Amino acid sequence: MNEIRAGFVGLGAMGLPMAGHLARAGLLAAVWNRSHDKAVAAGRELSVAAPADIVELVRSCNVIALCVPADADVLELARTIATHAPSGMVVIDHSTVSSVTAKDAHAILSAHGCAFIDAPVSGGVEGAKNGKLSVMVGGDARALERARPVLDCYAAKVSHMGDVGAGQNTKAVNQVLVAGIAQAVCEGLALSEKLGLDPERLLPTLGAGAAGNWFLDKRGATMLRDEFKVGFKLALLHKDLKIVRQLALDAGTDRSVIEKSLADYAVLLAQGHGDEDISALIRLKRPR
Repeated sequence: MNEIRAGFVGLGAMGLPMAGHLARAGLLAAVWNRSHDKAVAAGRELSVAAPADIVELVRSCNVIALCVPADADVLELARTIATHAPSGMVVIDHSTVSSVTAKDAHAILSAHGCAFIDAPVSGGVEGAKNGKLSVMVGGDARALERARPVLDCYAAKVSHMGDVGAGQNTKAVNQVLVAGIAQAVCEGLALSEKLGLDPERLLPTLGAGAAGNWFLDKRGATMLRDEFKVGFKLALLHKDLKIVRQLALDAGTDRSVIEKSLADYAVLLAQGHGDEDISALIRLKRPR
């Protein structure tokens, strides 16, 4: 590929810092967001273009990274990009959507000569800010190699999991583990509060043993302080788990963690906590 001119679409809690890494590497040409004011602010901060019309971004770039909330967003963007993309465009989708959507987006784009990889990420907002994300890729190996200079700007690990859709299926498995770990950590720490244990002694002790994990390390202290604005919005995990539920139904595997987590996060959503971090689950684990 010639010199990379990357566009970044979707400037949320994950997308904005990822775009920042691209800008610092000199690869970012333009940004776009459904809320144009956010794109203008990001463009000013990163010293890149922020066109109001996404078609202008598409025509000015040869790589586009997407980080948007929903399956419908990915498909709408795929159609727009396919219609207006210059020859040889590479589309990298960092959104968390179904593997069916990934395959549909690939079909739309490949019909117009564009390369596509599904490349969901894990590592939280901290991983995005620190450039230490784990990227799970589905797609053609040649398309991945063309995208790699972009991915390397914010990835600690890039794993090629298989054909288109394999990245999203890997992320689905990831989200089951995330949900299950959150259930266990929140339940355990709610118990620790009632037992009167000192968090400053408890958390490093747990973290040094078999119970140690990323969620406990990054969210244990904050959830015990009732600080829930720190990371991954529970509304988004709820959305992801609905995708995972369908995969598990089709596969015929057990869904205990999925169903419990969907039910719990639905309660928190109904209570108005959708924008809080998934560690807000501890609210339901405390005595009521």
